Amino acid sequence: MVSKGVGVEVMFRYKINVDAKEWDLFLENHPQGNLLQSSDWSKIKDTWGNERVGFYKDNQLVGVANILIQPLPLGLSMFYIPRGPVIDYEDKELLKFVLLTLKKLAKKSHAIMVKFDPSLFISRGLIDQETVQNSMTLAIVEELKKNKVYWTGLTKDMAENIQPRFQANIHKENFSLDQLSKSTRQAIRTARNKGLEVKFGGLDLLDEFSFLMKKTESRKNISLRGKDYYQKLLTTYPNHCFITMSYLDLPNRLKEVEKQLEKNLKIAQKFTDKTKEGKVKDNHQERKRLEEEISFLKSYIDRGDSVVPLSGTLTVEFGETSENLYAGMNEEFRHYQPAIPTWFETAQHSFERGAETHNMGGLENNLDGGLFNFKSKFNPTIEEFVGEFNYPTSSLYFLFNIAYKIRKKLRSRN
Repeated sequence: MVSKGVGVEVMFRYKINVDAKEWDLFLENHPQGNLLQSSDWSKIKDTWGNERVGFYKDNQLVGVANILIQPLPLGLSMFYIPRGPVIDYEDKELLKFVLLTLKKLAKKSHAIMVKFDPSLFISRGLIDQETVQNSMTLAIVEELKKNKVYWTGLTKDMAENIQPRFQANIHKENFSLDQLSKSTRQAIRTARNKGLEVKFGGLDLLDEFSFLMKKTESRKNISLRGKDYYQKLLTTYPNHCFITMSYLDLPNRLKEVEKQLEKNLKIAQKFTDKTKEGKVKDNHQERKRLEEEISFLKSYIDRGDSVVPLSGTLTVEFGETSENLYAGMNEEFRHYQPAIPTWFETAQHSFERGAETHNMGGLENNLDGGLFNFKSKFNPTIEEFVGEFNYPTSSLYFLFNIAYKIRKKLRSRN
């Protein structure tokens, strides 16, 4: 395709299955570059079809779209481009060429529409920071509408989108133990004092991580991924994927608590009628807590447990970003607060490995709920994405979109 500017001709072309090294190098140097558009992501989503399309302007790669193709009944399909296409959306001629190319490819695959949710932000800021909507992003929305693309809008419910519209992303310069709240620092210190130990690994920790994820599924009554999926992530990104696991050595912890109880009893023996009531009461409360913990630990040791996994995360790195994709916890040991130190160590390890940002994943759209309350402890930047766009490529689009919305609502209720 040739585009004529003011006295200048620009040549656009596209290429299917661009060389993976060229593809990933482009993404790593593009501000919108992300894991879901990386060349290997289609190996993770191998139940979908895939086409990687590169867009060239005067023979220079200027955009990519890693397309996942979902098969539909009657030989039809749907194109989905997670966190893409990655292009300069302000280049109107390039945008027009990309959309025309996507429509052409979609028709070849009998796709009803192209759904995409680009890495464009409506707003970004720390939790207590006042933010304003990005006027450039809103201008891009209007340009897409001019090209007959439908915007699903600033959705209010997390379940309305495939990818979260809000995420908590820690920036390296905003992350240190000193920058966390007093209560978060205290939770980390308390867990360490109770003997919590953290280990980093890969396939060697897969069984224990999968065990924690099954525990999380049962606790939340939800269906997550299985061991095979986590293994696929570890083997697809062998040098850029790691598991963080926290453990408690039960016999060691039992010895420590028994020492504390012995000390408590010795102090109590020295009490007299003149001992302050508050001091006596504190001693009794501490003794009760220690005795309860001893009983708890012995119940697990008696059944053969020794070193127990408490909390875990699975992180994948791409470019200068690390993504905390999955996390699980053993609810039975919740009172040790293992998740907070585990997530802290995950972020710290990511930065030590060279990441500039550590994405903790999605949040509730109203920024009020369990995900927000937990992830806000780590001083993240809250990033609001523009959301999803639908580009119709078939006359069946409107009927299909109604059915798609109904199905998505029903699935979110289950």
